[in-house]
Amino acid sequence: MAATVSPGDLVRPVSPAGWRAAFARRAERIVIPAGALIVGLAAFSLFLLALGKSPVQFYQLVYKAGFGTTFSWENTLSRTAPLLLAALCVALPARLGLVVIGGEGALVLGGLAAGATGVAMQGAGALAGIGAMAVAGMLAGGLWIGAVGAMRHWRGVNETIASLLMAYIGVALLNHFVEGPLRDPGSLNKPSTAPIDATHKLGTLPGLDVHYGLVVGIVACVLAWIVIDKTRIGFAARVVGGNARAARIQALPVGTLTLGFTFAAGAAAGLAGMIEVSAVHGAANASLNAGYGYTGILIAFIAQHNPLAIIPVAVLLAAFEAASGLVQRRMELPDATVLVMQGMVFIAILVSETLYGRFRLFAPERWRT
Repeated sequence: MAATVSPGDLVRPVSPAGWRAAFARRAERIVIPAGALIVGLAAFSLFLLALGKSPVQFYQLVYKAGFGTTFSWENTLSRTAPLLLAALCVALPARLGLVVIGGEGALVLGGLAAGATGVAMQGAGALAGIGAMAVAGMLAGGLWIGAVGAMRHWRGVNETIASLLMAYIGVALLNHFVEGPLRDPGSLNKPSTAPIDATHKLGTLPGLDVHYGLVVGIVACVLAWIVIDKTRIGFAARVVGGNARAARIQALPVGTLTLGFTFAAGAAAGLAGMIEVSAVHGAANASLNAGYGYTGILIAFIAQHNPLAIIPVAVLLAAFEAASGLVQRRMELPDATVLVMQGMVFIAILVSETLYGRFRLFAPERWRT
């Protein structure tokens, strides 16, 4: 008589120790970055006290400007869209163990390419025009950061330094083209490319003054999470990030993954630039160099390079960005005060990287069973 096997017999039971270990690993990835964020904000509070300013007033103004009213929410969410994509420019290469911090260059060049394409597509339909601008922006950004991946793979050039230097070059190229070959003669006070058609501008969400770039950014984060956590490509990338030499021994395509992930990272930043042109500025100009690429670095590190965690962190940082003008007026602080806060938080996040695995609470192997 043949033995029968129930579905339950095929499921491997998970021991209590296994559950504890999984929970501890996940909790550590939340508690340590959150603690670092709090420490960074506390250090910034001491900085404000040294200047004779009230930290309580500062955070009250941040809440009011970022979340206090419907207008505040709309302003915050509009700023969130480019931050989501700029953070992905850092988070995607990080899965391969690469620290790419030059997303600002890809963003401004993506915006420049989108603006020039929009001018060339004058008279085209809305779908064709917006689609062409998106493709142009993604190609420009993807090739820019992809070049960083190529230099890393074939020449061993440090990707952190290379991407940062290329960011400065990208900004210089933007200024050159909008002030020179691509300048609209009608743009007097602020040199810009010619304005794009009204039909090529991204609309706003129903009932809100928030453009569709927010939806694009959220969808991009969700897709990135699916690729990284749920596909073989993502698993291979994590193997390469853990040990590139072992990945080569296992015949994983390290070069292809490096070029692919850096291109995708740059494409995300380039798409952010396109959204800024299509939804906010209406043309490519120096306003594209707004620091979104650098804020994206902080967002990605706080989120531990998790694309889903990037979404709430980007909203929080967008609120701080939205509050900079109000803080300047009410507290008589420089507009760059928010940048000081971001720098302190970033230092705290970097220091917190040394704390993983050091606490008994997050080390199940040290627990008594």
